[in-house]
Amino acid sequence: MESNQTTYYKTPIGTAKIVGDNNGIISVSVIDEKIETSKVIPENLQNCVQQLEEYFNGTRTKFNLKLNPQGTDFQQKVWEELQNVSYGKTRSYLEQSKKLGNVKAIRAVASANGKNPIWIVIPCHRIIGSNGALTGYAGGLWRKKWLLVHESPSPQQSLF
Repeated sequence: MESNQTTYYKTPIGTAKIVGDNNGIISVSVIDEKIETSKVIPENLQNCVQQLEEYFNGTRTKFNLKLNPQGTDFQQKVWEELQNVSYGKTRSYLEQSKKLGNVKAIRAVASANGKNPIWIVIPCHRIIGSNGALTGYAGGLWRKKWLLVHESPSPQQSLF
């Protein structure tokens, strides 16, 4: 059995804990603890760190990583569909349920969204309430808002 490798990367909105192995990225989570960015990044995780850095620098809008999230078949379908929500766009939980072919599955879809193990790369932050409200986000609503503003097509112009 292959062992997972872990690295920590400091982002503008918290420390990302990245876990993966030769089969791909298993999880990217945000933690509030102050942990130093890893000095040595395992080879399997270097591409993920680089792509997250580019994302936060505003130079990457689409991730190209080998992913290996662990979940049920239904969760896997939800997470795959999340990856079809483009950078700078949002979709409601209802729209997400329709895309998955079952409008009645809205609660199950929302639950699977909440269990998304790969923060930012699988963009569950782009799913909002039908009324435009920023509902439920495991990383905290302030982070969801930050990410959506970061991806906004018309960033606020600075006066300086």
